[in-house]
Amino acid sequence: MLCRFNSAYPPNIGCYTESRQPISPNRYLKPNCESTPQSEGFATDGLTRLALEIWAAPIHQTLHHCDNRDTTSHPARMPILEAQNLHKSYRQGKTTTNAVRGVSLTLNSGEILAFLGPNGAGKTTSIKMIAGLVRPDDGWVKLDGLDPHKQSRALKSIGAVLEGNRNLYWRLTPLENLEYFGVLRGLSRKVARQRGEEWLQRLGLVDKRNVTVQTLSRGMQQKVAIAVALIHRPKLLLLDEPTLGLDVEATQTVKTVVREIAASGCAILLTTHQLDIAEDLSDRVAIIRQGQVIAEQPTRELIRQFSGTSYNIELEEPPDAETLIRLEHLGATTKDNHIFIRGSEQLYDVLEKLRPLAIQEIKKDTADLTEVFLKLVQDA
Repeated sequence: MLCRFNSAYPPNIGCYTESRQPISPNRYLKPNCESTPQSEGFATDGLTRLALEIWAAPIHQTLHHCDNRDTTSHPARMPILEAQNLHKSYRQGKTTTNAVRGVSLTLNSGEILAFLGPNGAGKTTSIKMIAGLVRPDDGWVKLDGLDPHKQSRALKSIGAVLEGNRNLYWRLTPLENLEYFGVLRGLSRKVARQRGEEWLQRLGLVDKRNVTVQTLSRGMQQKVAIAVALIHRPKLLLLDEPTLGLDVEATQTVKTVVREIAASGCAILLTTHQLDIAEDLSDRVAIIRQGQVIAEQPTRELIRQFSGTSYNIELEEPPDAETLIRLEHLGATTKDNHIFIRGSEQLYDVLEKLRPLAIQEIKKDTADLTEVFLKLVQDA
């Protein structure tokens, strides 16, 4: 992997200018040990190629992006990502494929947007246009006010975690990965190491700082990948399948970390096929099908629209005959110790008739994001 920096460790913290000095993770490896992105676990196709492409994006102009810049926080909910009317077509022979057709997305600081769609829907192409890796045929993208297709310093605003451990060099330690990628992103070695130590402390990985990544558990690798993506303090995090393959405990840990990252002001574009994770983490949902966004709303509002108005009341014991008669007069139906109500207007009248019977649970007929997604994708 080659990048064009003034030096492997620039003298000015966080500043770099164009030159031909290569940076390679091999400097960390044992003698006679060869390392390539593919051999170290980097992906070679689809969404999972994005991390490598973003890290290695060429720098075409002198950049000045120093750590001593003004770090005053942006106002709450400031737009970080704006993508308007994106179009992209591919031509193969006489066949033209319209991969993306008029996609528009907006993502604010501190917000998590779940960008969902079936395979082949246009997610990867859309994200590549957002990341400045594929030029749209029409439309425009702004990252923190900059065009990634014309202003390469816009790429400093992006971090990526795609398939977790595929963002890491497995034969380096967590601290070496953090230091290497920090320098690659324009930090000095000293600052990269300092931030790496801070992240390992924050993620509870201090005792793993000097062991190779390949010996870590899947959950630990994912946490290191998140730290690597955030080492240069980007304003937008591309997060693909953050909990894929993790056990329950590791999943909860990663979800907590993601929420903390968003709470700190980082905007997160989440892509996943685990719709329960998307429902749990996201503030808003955008669903793409055949290159077009067919729904974009706050997550809870979208789910509410597809939820019913009926209620199920579960009693500890079945009601007596007299209570059953009173419930039938109110339009409720019963089965054993369950009472079904068609609308919320009946709920409190039924609860009054059930007094003083012990109630086990009251549950509303609520959809989940999986049901909403399937209905929208299948009906569109």
